Amino acid sequence: MKRYWEIDALRGLMLVLMTVTHLPTRLTDPLGQPFGFVSAAEGFVLLSAFVSGLVYSRVSYNQGVNSMRRAFWRRALKVYLSQAATLLFLFTIITAVGLRIDQPAVKNLLSFYLANPHEGFIYSLLLIYEPALLDILPMYIFFMLMSPWVLAFSLRRGWIGVMTASAMIWAAAQFGLSEWLYELAVRHLGLSVPFHETGAFNALAWQSLWFAGLWMGASRNAPGARPFHFPKWLVALAAAAAIYGFYWRHHGINGQAPFGGDAELNLLFDKWLLGPLRIVNLVVLGILAIQFGPAFMRRIPRLHWLEAMGRASLPVFCAHLVAVLLVLAIYGDSQTARPWWGDALLLAVVFSGLYAVARISQWGDERKKAPGRLAQPLGD
Repeated sequence: MKRYWEIDALRGLMLVLMTVTHLPTRLTDPLGQPFGFVSAAEGFVLLSAFVSGLVYSRVSYNQGVNSMRRAFWRRALKVYLSQAATLLFLFTIITAVGLRIDQPAVKNLLSFYLANPHEGFIYSLLLIYEPALLDILPMYIFFMLMSPWVLAFSLRRGWIGVMTASAMIWAAAQFGLSEWLYELAVRHLGLSVPFHETGAFNALAWQSLWFAGLWMGASRNAPGARPFHFPKWLVALAAAAAIYGFYWRHHGINGQAPFGGDAELNLLFDKWLLGPLRIVNLVVLGILAIQFGPAFMRRIPRLHWLEAMGRASLPVFCAHLVAVLLVLAIYGDSQTARPWWGDALLLAVVFSGLYAVARISQWGDERKKAPGRLAQPLGD
């Protein structure tokens, strides 16, 4: 099966946007959620889930369910080792630099670890303690461990039951399911990690996005699968909603907070809980991408540097975390710590490094893998 260069390029674009968002520069705010009240994280998760469904459902059809499960587990192990290596870098190099120069950004990032180094280290390896910026890979590992069972069940009995259950769990997460489960863990297991240190992403809400992408990818391998098609009225409605969301995000008086200081209304667009209006914004953008994306991609030159980054998205993602952590340790989290030319130089250095990581990773893959292998979730 061939690689889909379009998907690699889109994943590369998501990595670029995440890097610009996480690096504290003057571009952080204007390029955060650039297409509306949707961030690159949603696009990255959805694309990774789509590729997972596409690849592993084919493995299941051709080699059986057991082979599909083993492939998922190998992938989850690779992601876990990447998370562990990044944690080790954070707890050693970044901690040492941050404490030596008395950097408040590092102290705030590692407040629980600095107060409880032994517990922080153990709980981080157990994926319970998740420092900021290092909280997305644990969610991926959780999804990867769940996916073989969900995919095997859905390929036999259909997706209606799975997607209904996923939607119900998402709805329960909006009303405090995660907090309730956390309280049970504190009460019965003596968990000492504060809730806000268990990761900003609410995995019980975000699983709905993952399994939606998994279904979309797996559906492409179903017998008689047809391209996704939307009626013209729905495309027109999606375009109007997307334009309104884009205008609201960039020209509204509150910037990235759609309702300003109204915390309850902002929950409708909440990123960490994947609020309902945020899903609406994501869906309308998805409809437009599916409807017009293929024709658009055929008319533009291939962006090989984005493809390279998307193809190696796991090592590039980890490398972007290393770069962001180093900048936080040296400069802090101020977006105006450097002049404009300093920000431009910093971004040039970081993206040159990420591209070098992508090419080195690609070179290593080409030496040990047969050509033409389909893209893997989170890159190879």
